[in-house]
Amino acid sequence: MIVNQANLTAVFINLKTTFNKAFDAAPSLWQKTTMLVPSGSGQNDYAWLSRFPKMRKWLGDKVMKTLSAYKYTIVNDDWEATVEVDRNDIEDDSVGIYAPQAQEAGWSAKQLPDEIDADLKNNAFANVCYDGQYFYDTDHSVAGASVSNKGTAALTAATTAAAAASYGAARTAIMTVKDDEGRPLGLIPDVLEVPPALEATARLLCESDKLTDQSPNPYKGTATVMVNPRLTSTTAWFLHVTNRPLKPFVYQERKKPVFVQQTTPDNDAVFMRKHFRFGAEARAAGGYGLWQMSYGSTGAA
Repeated sequence: MIVNQANLTAVFINLKTTFNKAFDAAPSLWQKTTMLVPSGSGQNDYAWLSRFPKMRKWLGDKVMKTLSAYKYTIVNDDWEATVEVDRNDIEDDSVGIYAPQAQEAGWSAKQLPDEIDADLKNNAFANVCYDGQYFYDTDHSVAGASVSNKGTAALTAATTAAAAASYGAARTAIMTVKDDEGRPLGLIPDVLEVPPALEATARLLCESDKLTDQSPNPYKGTATVMVNPRLTSTTAWFLHVTNRPLKPFVYQERKKPVFVQQTTPDNDAVFMRKHFRFGAEARAAGGYGLWQMSYGSTGAA
């Protein structure tokens, strides 16, 4: 193939088409537990998380709720995946070898939110959220009292008592959380997220009529099981509230993943190393939403 601008354009249109098809076909999990927040600048401020919106009876003047003195800012990061195309491969009509790389770049671009989301969860016991506490912690302050959304119990379906002490305790912790005026938030968890090592146990808890000791299972149907292969701990597990507009985690998107290319025949990379380039670029970041909507256990006990 003659390497000219017309032929280069045709080659990279094909690669872009391959990229886009792979992007559209790639699966994703993050939307189940994480809310998309568009970003219009280099960072977003989430001080508004300090107030959980809730209706109240209107008696007299309206009660204005001001934001607490929390400062929680999520700064957007730059992301990229780049592939070099040797000019010789174009001259020799061998550009087909780059199709799998274009597919992988599209697949990876689609799953960027999943990567960011999993990183949030893997580090949620050690990273702070809007109130300055670790996202999963034992002493979040609510109306002067300490409230916990963290446990250490292993996930188990061995007996009713054992399940109540782990999974049942997590459900209770979420459903009894109150706002700063002492009113129940009315949260009901609906997604149990686990690593592959805990899939069988999670499915027994949420899908089986009986526990492993053949006792009746009171937790059947209380949550959907979400198996996340990106979770790094084999013992940690998470229970989330996902049936509300707000969700426990934040995916902040400044620029959606897009296909980019460098195909000018006389650019420096081609002149010096005979390399063209294509790949994906994005601007995004992750952060923590409302800790009240999630419970995490290290599973270490």
